[in-house]
Amino acid sequence: MMLGTVLYGPRDVRCEDIPEPQIVEPTDAIIRLSASCVCGSDLWPYRGANEVTAPMHMGHEYCGVVLEVGSAVTTVKPGQFVVGSFCISDNTCPHCRFGFQSSCEQRTFMTGAQASIARVPLADGTLVATPEMPSEDLIPSLLATSDVLGTGWYAADAARVQPGSTVAVVGDGAVGLMGVLAAKQMGATRIIAMSRHKQRQELAEEYGATDIVAERGDEGVARIKALTKNVGADSVLECVGTNESMQQAIHCTRPGGMIGYVGVPHGVTFDGQSLFFSQTGMLGGPAPVRRFLPHLINLVMRRQINPGKVFDFEVPLKDVAEGYKAMDERRAIKTLLRV
Repeated sequence: MMLGTVLYGPRDVRCEDIPEPQIVEPTDAIIRLSASCVCGSDLWPYRGANEVTAPMHMGHEYCGVVLEVGSAVTTVKPGQFVVGSFCISDNTCPHCRFGFQSSCEQRTFMTGAQASIARVPLADGTLVATPEMPSEDLIPSLLATSDVLGTGWYAADAARVQPGSTVAVVGDGAVGLMGVLAAKQMGATRIIAMSRHKQRQELAEEYGATDIVAERGDEGVARIKALTKNVGADSVLECVGTNESMQQAIHCTRPGGMIGYVGVPHGVTFDGQSLFFSQTGMLGGPAPVRRFLPHLINLVMRRQINPGKVFDFEVPLKDVAEGYKAMDERRAIKTLLRV
């Protein structure tokens, strides 16, 4: 038995003894987690926005040491430190080859990673080994590459952030902050972060934000228009998933600009006429983290970026319920779970 996180219903999340995972398919790997965390998307079912019809084994962000591999696994071996995407992929199907591993023909979503040990299906296509065993202080940053950094990076990539461009980031959660980091790495010279929270504003500025806009809705749009001489941003990263945040993103983007949307949509609707005349491009969805993992791992291992700073609250796995509560109440940006 081991400790694992199970969600039974709205605001009812528990850490309890569950069976250790075993190899099921020859393409599986079993890893011992070095750390895990709570994702903003975990708050949707936690808050009751997504129906929970049966107990859910929570957790889809993970990194750790390989314990065992199935007979068909060739790219990772026991003893290696690995990071994997929250989307399970074979990395060989046509969609994977186009760089959209999050639409893999065999796609499933990782579960059960808020635990001591996890089973990773399609290990060859999902896991990336680090060149050497990382030092302890790099583990939070490597964990961030598994989802939150990869997702923020995809938002910037999908929005076609270019050197010298102006970028607006809608959402100051962990993904939005990672979007700021990504835009800076991609060479944006102006990065406008929309945030009302002092701690998040400060981290956004540390990651490269040049302007902070606290207003929302129409007022937020007006502020961005004022900051950009009434043009709008070249690239807008939508990192929330509500209808208000999506409309704000559309109206902040200049004609011909791009929106990268990675917030899981809840109640988002589009008006065809408005979208037609906005002349904005849109690309988003679940991030193909596997496409970016080798590059992001390399940046972390060389200490060129420090996405691990987004974890501002840390609890042992047994106190996972407090970790969810802190994020739900916005006392924490992102909770790190020590396994």
